[in-house]
Amino acid sequence: MSNRRTFAIVSHPDAGKTTLTEKLLLQGGAIHLAGQVKARGAARRARSDWMKIEQQRGISVTSSVMTFERDGITFNLLDTPGHEDFSEDTYRTLTAVDSAIMVIDAAKGIEPQTRKLFEVCRLRSVPIITFVNKVDREGRSPFDTLDEVADALALDVCPMAWPVGLGGEFQGVLDFATGEIARPEGDSREFLGLRDKEPLPANIADEVELAQGGYPSFDLEAYQNGDLTPVYFGSALKNFGVAELINAIAAFAPPPRPQPSSAGTIDPSNKEVTGFIFKVQANMDPMHRDRIAFMRLVSGTFKRGMKLTPSGSGKPVAIHSPILFFAQDREIADTAEPGDIIGIPNHGTLRVGDTLSETNKVRFTGLPNFAPEILRRVQLKDPTKTKQLRKALDDLSEEGVIQVFYPEIGAQWIVGVVGQLQLEVLISRLEAEYKVEAMLEASPFDTARWVKGAEAALKTFADFNMSNLAKDRDGDPVFLARSAWDVSYQQEKNPDLVFSATKER
Repeated sequence: MSNRRTFAIVSHPDAGKTTLTEKLLLQGGAIHLAGQVKARGAARRARSDWMKIEQQRGISVTSSVMTFERDGITFNLLDTPGHEDFSEDTYRTLTAVDSAIMVIDAAKGIEPQTRKLFEVCRLRSVPIITFVNKVDREGRSPFDTLDEVADALALDVCPMAWPVGLGGEFQGVLDFATGEIARPEGDSREFLGLRDKEPLPANIADEVELAQGGYPSFDLEAYQNGDLTPVYFGSALKNFGVAELINAIAAFAPPPRPQPSSAGTIDPSNKEVTGFIFKVQANMDPMHRDRIAFMRLVSGTFKRGMKLTPSGSGKPVAIHSPILFFAQDREIADTAEPGDIIGIPNHGTLRVGDTLSETNKVRFTGLPNFAPEILRRVQLKDPTKTKQLRKALDDLSEEGVIQVFYPEIGAQWIVGVVGQLQLEVLISRLEAEYKVEAMLEASPFDTARWVKGAEAALKTFADFNMSNLAKDRDGDPVFLARSAWDVSYQQEKNPDLVFSATKER
């Protein structure tokens, strides 16, 4: 049994994901002061949100990785953007985890983005622990929330804790495993460690009896197959249910799982060191123009200084200073085990979707690019900065913040994104990190499709559609469509070509 647990937290914006992340790190002894997300002053900022735009808006727009140890188990926590405009980054992050915590607001229940992220987890059978947050505020009945999770997500639910009253009548959280109630204390009414086994109020005792009798009991195999979710109730802000959540991840969450590859699944016990890049982040340290590639180690024991071959370039790279993360803080890793996430500093040699291995015979699959839903032209305010702009756009497209298309006719480059907020991040980062001032203009195109087929068929298609063709940053042909109708019309007219809405990285 491996002592690694690699997991992500998924939720709708504002369900309390970043606050929960902070409290898990606090429980794990990784930080000593949790910065409430809305508190003022640099020292009190959320530790997992380090980018300027995240701090201004109190949202997460990048996925950060944090590693901490507790009771002999190493936890790798991947914080994902909750905002739906960053679903692509989140999708790729979820390919690198073995389990997930789904955070639901007790008052709002399952929201659209939670459902979307849950579907991604289901595609990969990722086991999910559900955390119903904010039970110290007025909310819906716990039964309503449990039934909604069961019906909307087609999952068996198994309550593992129960709130003793909600909102104004909140008196603590009962843990079914120990029979103890975690009690609020002091003016702030947060959990400071007081637990007791006092008898429950009659109405709550009836609820608990019904909850324990009316739902399936916990089944480890069903949970690890992604068919059942244990449900914990609590309040991340007031520390209720956080310790129970860490214990549940340690006790139930699966150790590193085999990963799909072009040559069948690769088991963690395999001796060869293999891994894949699921994220690239530029400029984490604004003082140095650094680029960090985040690699999920799949098999073998990685040792510092090892030579690994990226599938993108095919040239072996010696990895001298691999990094373990704590949000923006980092330390050098001498060894890493399957399930660990390490950062590899590089200058553009590693890209999202690359497989790294000792023999260069393995290719991990399942890290796609999605067709953008918004396309904009980039207009420079200072035309002398064209070179810097191209470098910035290439960097940011490597990270997966945007996709960039270079039209065959016309000089204005086009950026494609899945959501509007990505455009704001693009402009903000161009200015803050690359000192490039740019504007975005409407483009005549509505969506993009990657075009594949025989060379002769592609050439015929290009001769007729040159004004709608572009190349992506890999040099692959892309058809820029003015509408969905345009795509289906071209598909009908060119049956020998494939117009694809996704492209394997």
